[in-house]
Amino acid sequence: MITDYRKALKRGEQECRNAVARGQYPYLTALEDFMEESRYTAEQHIGVKEIPLSMVAGTKTAGRQKAFSCGFMPILKEGSEFSAKWSNLYDIQEEEGFRDPIKVYEYLQRFYVQEGNTRVSVLKYLGAPGIYADITRLLPRKSDDKEHQIYEEFMEFYEVAPIYGIYFSEPGGYKKLTEYLGQNLTEPWEEEKVRDVRQAYQLFETLFLEKGGSKLNNLTAGDALLIYLEVYSFDTLVNGSEEEIRKNMDTIWKELLVETREDKIALVETPQEEAKGNVFMDILKMTQTPAYSAKNPLNIAFIYDREIADSRWVYNHELGRNSLAESFGDIVQTEKYENCYTEELMEAAVDEAVQKGAQMIFTVFPAQMNETLRTAVKYPKVKFLNCSVNLSSSAVRTYYARMHEAKFIMGAIAASAAENHKIGYVADYPIYGTIAGINAFAIGAALVDPWAKIYLAWSTKADGDWHREMRDLQVDVVSGPDTIKPHDASRAYGIYKLDQYGGIVNLAAPVINWGHYYELIVQTVLNGTWDTAQVAEKNQAINYWYGMSAGVIDVFMSDRISYYSVKLANMLKKALVDARIQIFGGELHSQTGLVKGADNEGLTGEEIVNMDWLNDNVVGEVPSMDELVSQVQEVVSMSGVRKE
Repeated sequence: MITDYRKALKRGEQECRNAVARGQYPYLTALEDFMEESRYTAEQHIGVKEIPLSMVAGTKTAGRQKAFSCGFMPILKEGSEFSAKWSNLYDIQEEEGFRDPIKVYEYLQRFYVQEGNTRVSVLKYLGAPGIYADITRLLPRKSDDKEHQIYEEFMEFYEVAPIYGIYFSEPGGYKKLTEYLGQNLTEPWEEEKVRDVRQAYQLFETLFLEKGGSKLNNLTAGDALLIYLEVYSFDTLVNGSEEEIRKNMDTIWKELLVETREDKIALVETPQEEAKGNVFMDILKMTQTPAYSAKNPLNIAFIYDREIADSRWVYNHELGRNSLAESFGDIVQTEKYENCYTEELMEAAVDEAVQKGAQMIFTVFPAQMNETLRTAVKYPKVKFLNCSVNLSSSAVRTYYARMHEAKFIMGAIAASAAENHKIGYVADYPIYGTIAGINAFAIGAALVDPWAKIYLAWSTKADGDWHREMRDLQVDVVSGPDTIKPHDASRAYGIYKLDQYGGIVNLAAPVINWGHYYELIVQTVLNGTWDTAQVAEKNQAINYWYGMSAGVIDVFMSDRISYYSVKLANMLKKALVDARIQIFGGELHSQTGLVKGADNEGLTGEEIVNMDWLNDNVVGEVPSMDELVSQVQEVVSMSGVRKE
């Protein structure tokens, strides 16, 4: 049915957004993208078996990978030929079920679909646990790494108990499981036993994930099963009720949490003295801070100037808003207001939010600052914040990320991949903060390749075509938009390289963890330090300007780049976090001459934010207001770098 396609499409779009926010590839993984003949020794036809849908990791070839999200949900528009095919297969499954097995390749206990991607999508949408598949296994080459050791143990287990889906994070798991079940690894198990184990594990995994098992770091459902079987018998999984299994899981949950720790055992060798806090401040917070709870939550509103689906920027903030529920649960309640693109719409949204009890309001675009200030004056008891930098107000706190730190590292990565010394850089808004990002990128590139030139283009210029500009300049390494735009299947984001056929190879991308950023800010309200913390002098505006050291910025690196480049990037990242390197320290040269001499210890935060010059290896200029598309001129008029 087409209504179900719409629901599946929404899930697919959300999966793509979540993947991008995590710095991951949002579409299906294609086996051919990473599989080389040198990685496996032979193909082994396994035959038709039921496989868990949770282990279907991608597609064999790249032909259909961008028709689906990384979770196999459809992402092509309704009304397309594909949407009709998907809906038709949905009807077939509902009426009679799929009869023919799909065809898959299995590598390291992950499946890649050769035929039947859409059937997999339909069944994943319906929540089916498994599907019948004709399996061809790619036998990996011998290796001493942990993943291959675990897989060798799996193949031994599979010979006696042909069950896919049980996976362990450490070697020895299959042997331990076999012992708990009273079996061995030398004689084939009875069919009834295999069936019971398969069904019991599927139920256990479902309840484990339902309880939040996917959030337990480095712990698989198989690992959890072993801990369960240390306490409870296998019979409880076969003959017990779901409620009984849930209660058992609740009982051992602390054990599972301990297992997720690297330092599982704490050796207390000397008596520990309890830390003593500031008694006066503790009393002050108790008398001034309301006790937030599920019954008395902190209510927060997010006001967006555009629809989430139409803006890279907005949907990343929306992901941040959604993560607050995961961080604080019912203690924090949030609501969003989209498409508030005029002052009237924004004011109406704020009025409605306050009437509903909003105590804190975030506006996520610099152009919203004026109306944010107006409404902040109107509602002085509400805490207002605007996502911008260099806009001062005592009534509105501002917040922004130090993106130039990530750009510095990305410049170094780009230079390591640009064989012709040419690197493209696509900027969007010529506003405060953006110029620092361009220059940091240029400096990072020059440290790796002193002959590197950064060809600057602007995506917001009227009648501009930055793709064409890069082609004309024969630039094949580009720093494009930081993230994917919703509903846009293009991989031209972050740093990418064009191969000889014009294909895109993604190398790295900056990641802003807005969820963590919002968590840090909201926490100051929850713990009572919003007003008591001495972060500003009297009558001074507060601008949060967090970076890598606060954990809000990172750089995602593809496995397509050299490990030397990864090593360099990690060294730069650590140096930035530890404040052992100054991006804008030492001699600085702009396009027009010397900015700072060799004795320069580093620019101040104010100098970085207010930067209005371009580094000497940047080819291009800051556009004037009339060169920009009309939609962005308001933003630039508010927070733009002034061009003389």
